[in-house]
Amino acid sequence: MNSWINYHHLFYFKTIAEEGTVSKAAEKLNLGQPTLSTQLKQFEENLGVQLFERQHKKLVLTEQGKVALDYSKNIFRMGSEMYEVLHDRLKPLKPSLHIGALDSVPKQIVLQLVKQAFKISPCQITLSEGKSDELLRELVAHRMDLMVTNFLPAGTNGKGLYPKSLTKKNVAFYGSPKFKSLKKYFPKSISGAPLILPTYDSRLRQDLDHWAKLNKIELNIITESQDISVKKLMATSELGLIATAAHAVTGQIQRGELIEIGQLQGVSEELFLLTAQRKIENPIAAKLRDSFVV
Repeated sequence: MNSWINYHHLFYFKTIAEEGTVSKAAEKLNLGQPTLSTQLKQFEENLGVQLFERQHKKLVLTEQGKVALDYSKNIFRMGSEMYEVLHDRLKPLKPSLHIGALDSVPKQIVLQLVKQAFKISPCQITLSEGKSDELLRELVAHRMDLMVTNFLPAGTNGKGLYPKSLTKKNVAFYGSPKFKSLKKYFPKSISGAPLILPTYDSRLRQDLDHWAKLNKIELNIITESQDISVKKLMATSELGLIATAAHAVTGQIQRGELIEIGQLQGVSEELFLLTAQRKIENPIAAKLRDSFVV
């Protein structure tokens, strides 16, 4: 595989991807279809990967093709920007940083991460929230720089990913003062009580199920959600109990909206800062990975 990139090939590939067929791209580029097909084949051979799959007479990008298209767009965008900057037509853009976080991650930790990034360098930050599999795809495809998660992929899904432990805290049940009586005879008192639990996207949910089985607790689940903000809102509205680490409900405890019902022995929640292997690191992301602590 050649280590250099032919920029004509890159431009042809980008055009084909945007047009969807070789014939449309050839017409736009004013080239013959056989010539363009040959150029695409040479580009794939140079890279050593297949960029397209043919589906119903259309060319569909492979996963590697999607990554290549993202890079090609950035390359041509940066080339245009460089020209403008050299001719004093445009100020250089601030460096960018894309941070992802599971819905279950306390927003206070995301805020700390953003503040620390600004201390390292003025930058433009994009924040994304979602499910683990969605964010991991973005991270592996290098469309995201950092991810805050409480769930680590196992086996081949974790290849090329580097976790840094941020914090590990014991988990407890919290509820409004209405549920104060449940503190007595805990954990048996939890049987039948209304519970607001995380979904099975979370490792914590699996640990909670195991804990309940060991302690012969009947889980009366009224709501499942990964969004910690929604769960806290429901708990402060006296709808039920939530299971979480103390750092997620510090404000509600200080205001008297929630109280600790009881600690779950052997159940903890660990948060990680996750990065993906890449040849060219985002310098701000690299410094955050090395220095950020909760």
